[in-house]
Amino acid sequence: METGVRLTVVSSQTEADIICSLLRENGIKCGDRAANVGTYGTAGTGGWREVLVSEDQLGEAQALLAASRSPDEPTD
Repeated sequence: METGVRLTVVSSQTEADIICSLLRENGIKCGDRAANVGTYGTAGTGGWREVLVSEDQLGEAQALLAASRSPDEPTD
């Protein structure tokens, strides 16, 4: 997916892959790209990734992601 809206930003490619797998299993098209986010204490963008979905599936993707998180996990 080359274009889309940001669903979330995660700290690694592995996290992006896991989220995209969950989304795809539920029929949501997604992709990821390097995020333009600095990592605290370092220069550059580190491994931060943006997970993107189509705008018309954003609400569904947000609900799915929220339901998959543990209650004590922070949200974006």
